[in-house]
Amino acid sequence: MTAPEVIDILRDGIGVMLLIMAAPIAGGLFVGILVSLFQSLTQIQEQTLTFVPKLLVVFCIIVLTLPFMLAELRKYTEHLADKIATIE
Repeated sequence: MTAPEVIDILRDGIGVMLLIMAAPIAGGLFVGILVSLFQSLTQIQEQTLTFVPKLLVVFCIIVLTLPFMLAELRKYTEHLADKIATIE
């Protein structure tokens, strides 16, 4: 296996990782902004207020997108196994 092939595999792996984690991270970011805005408007400065909503939203998004995540991981793993099988 040559260096460009290894770089392609690593690039594909990073791309799959970013694709899979984009939705939960975006959801957590959106909820964090909303909670921060709520805290600013009401002047409630409780530090633990941000954790529970973010945790619930990220968990729900992961549960909802789990079939997509598993399909992408399976596709990447099959591609990787095909690459390993063709190593000379």
